[in-house]
Amino acid sequence: MYDFKQLSVRVETTSILRVLFDNPPINLVDHRTLIELDQILSEIESSQDLKVVVFESANPDFFLAHWDITSKAPPVSGSETEAPSWMNIGLRLARAPAVSIASIRGRARGIGSEIALGCDMRFASLEKAVFGQPEVGVGLVPGGGSLERLPMLVGRSRTLEIVLGANDFDAITAERYGWINRALHDDQLDGFVNDLAQRIASFDSQALMAAKGLINRGLIPSEDRLKESQSTFYEASSWPGAQARGRRSIELGMGKPCDFERNFGHYLPSLASGTLAQERVANP
Repeated sequence: MYDFKQLSVRVETTSILRVLFDNPPINLVDHRTLIELDQILSEIESSQDLKVVVFESANPDFFLAHWDITSKAPPVSGSETEAPSWMNIGLRLARAPAVSIASIRGRARGIGSEIALGCDMRFASLEKAVFGQPEVGVGLVPGGGSLERLPMLVGRSRTLEIVLGANDFDAITAERYGWINRALHDDQLDGFVNDLAQRIASFDSQALMAAKGLINRGLIPSEDRLKESQSTFYEASSWPGAQARGRRSIELGMGKPCDFERNFGHYLPSLASGTLAQERVANP
């Protein structure tokens, strides 16, 4: 039924769909990711029976690492060959009749965090989940919806801490701030999400859709503001600071399963000075 290169899709029941991000080695997000998310979303929107979609990762260390900066910024028009805009996918996901749940293990940074934020609910492994919006640390600004969604979830001051500090956050802090619904012990995460999905799927579609639609009132980011952030993100990619920090990040192992990627937030303040050249730890 599906012919995906980065997603593994399992029809658990007629009411529950499970989608695994699987783009080795660290689940980078690129054009293909967005194309496949757009395709699965079309299936979600057209289904008469689907009630819950669970998004998770095949890699326990990386839910979705971040955007692959070696790729060009994706075109905003949707076609078979061009990546659709994540902004459009995120809005459609919020408005879809099915409930979307992100079950998060590993790192969810940048657009990886923003894809999770686009889901209706987020649950994370207490021991393994890490969250971050590192864009400012590499000379950019977030452009995938976090500037619009985070203030509604965590408030202005904490959004400033998250975005301007560009640091990593553990699941406990993410839960306390409201970034995620709950942090659960890793051995309890799957059971909790499965039970919740089955519980929701046992209810009538008409009631689920009506309740979700009413809750959405005033709580979905405006399309104009999302486009403004996306446009600034594309513009920022040409800024001298972003280009310099991007090059240094690649030199230090960005996009590879190494210590730089695992502890991205720790390394960001030193990118400008170049002092990290001696510190790279690239593990197989």
